[in-house]
Amino acid sequence: MNKIGIIGCGNMGGAIATALSTKKDWEVSLYDSDADRATGLAIELDCLSTSSLEELLKTNQYILLAVKPQVLPSLYPILSKNASSKYWISIAAGIPLSVLSEKLGTQNIVRFMPNIAAKTKKAVTAIATCVKADKELSDSAMEIATSFGSAFALPESQFAAFIGISGSAIAYAFQFFHALAMGGVEEGIPYPTALAIARDTCISAATLQQETGKGAVELATMVCSAGGTTIKGMKALATGGFDATVMSAVSAAASKSRELEELAKKN
Repeated sequence: MNKIGIIGCGNMGGAIATALSTKKDWEVSLYDSDADRATGLAIELDCLSTSSLEELLKTNQYILLAVKPQVLPSLYPILSKNASSKYWISIAAGIPLSVLSEKLGTQNIVRFMPNIAAKTKKAVTAIATCVKADKELSDSAMEIATSFGSAFALPESQFAAFIGISGSAIAYAFQFFHALAMGGVEEGIPYPTALAIARDTCISAATLQQETGKGAVELATMVCSAGGTTIKGMKALATGGFDATVMSAVSAAASKSRELEELAKKN
């Protein structure tokens, strides 16, 4: 039985706890500065809650850091005690492995970058591992990440790009749903219905690409009949700079991510 202690029971920590609580080979313990939040979630999930951070650290081999990045510095003095005997997983955005390793005094650290769909076990998560981390930690980290969605092992140098195309980009997808729905409203379909149609269309497109393995451009051109409706819409997207705008959004998010990581290294 693997024992994991989760520090922080907010949206992401709670979602991961929910996913792991259904796996028979994991025992989950929770700690939050808001004791009532941790206790309430523990009751809901039929798992454990601890009254202190020290107790959680003492009783668990795996420790998941699910607190805000700005909270971590105040926790390092407690976390670093006997840190070398633990396996660490951090989902704190903008805190690189080098900083975590320095503050905790160990190489047994994995960094996760999930998106908010962890709530529905459909998150997309990037995983980066310290070079000298134990293989047991690497394997367990992948098991944990796939318990709440899909996971991609990436070098940490690609995390900023990942944030641009997934961590932040899920918001771009929501905005695309909205824009499609508003187009439907302009053409006479009520917004709730138009939004549902737009959402399900995007799901169908993602499923088709996943199951066929075909390239996005190949699939798009399959829909475009000569002189038809789709090619007219595609031309409108091109005229409006759709591709360039999306690429710029990815770059903007990635640039901000790199900025945050450099700031964390200086603090």
